Amino acid sequence: MNQPQDHMEGAPLIRPSSTDHPLYDQVVDACRTVFDPEIPVNIFDLGLIYTIEITSENDVSIMMTLTAPGCPVAGEMPGWVQDAVEPVAGVKSTQVAMTFDPPWGMEMMWDEARLELGFM
Repeated sequence: MNQPQDHMEGAPLIRPSSTDHPLYDQVVDACRTVFDPEIPVNIFDLGLIYTIEITSENDVSIMMTLTAPGCPVAGEMPGWVQDAVEPVAGVKSTQVAMTFDPPWGMEMMWDEARLELGFM
């Protein structure tokens, strides 16, 4: 499974996720229940979730983006993600922040999303 490119030459633009945290997979699964209303693929596989950081106290911080800054659900999407992640067993708190740096691009999609949308 190929991961999307998250860095150019030099330092990564996107902070790494806490992939070794025991709750990471469950948080990812929760993110996969949230869909972009304009594209029939979940926001994780679309590459809209840039970073999932989980502290040793199980506080979750998510940095995400949108396919376009003018997305009609820009104000609502972070709340949808928070509502999906907060009920995960063991999660103490959830914060979701939005960024457009780096801007989202098709190359950030996971292979599964590319297949589903017919780009492979």
